[in-house]
Order: sequence, then C-alpha cells, then structure tokens
Amino acid sequence: MMGFPGGMELFVILLIVLILFGGKKLPELMGGIGKGIKSFKKGINDPDPIQDASDSQEQVTHEAKQETEEKS
Repeated sequence: MMGFPGGMELFVILLIVLILFGGKKLPELMGGIGKGIKSFKKGINDPDPIQDASDSQEQVTHEAKQETEEKS
C-alpha cells in the first residue's frame, strides 16, 4: 500500500539528497523550501492584494469627487 514513507525509506531519501546536494548546500535548500511554504501559506490566508489595491483606489477617487463637489 502506498502511504507515508517509513523510517528506512526516509533515511534512504535523506541519504540521496545529502549525496546530491552536499552538506553545505543542504541548509540553503531547506531554507528556500521553508520560505516558499511560508509565502504560499501567506498568499492563501491573505485577501486578494490586487482587489484590495483597486478598492483603495476607488475609495480615493470617490473621496476626491466628494471634496470637489463640496468646494463647488
């Protein structure tokens, strides 16, 4: 049955990664993966930044129109 790899499988995978990337490059690789996951989670949890920017622009435009109407 296919599932989460056990202890021996994880050891073999870790050994292969260590051979491919070396001991010095491994922390940089894990740091990059961690930053990517953090950025992904932040993007999922935050509201749409493009929508927010257009909403704030509409608010500024609306306020400017109100000010010019009040001056007239």
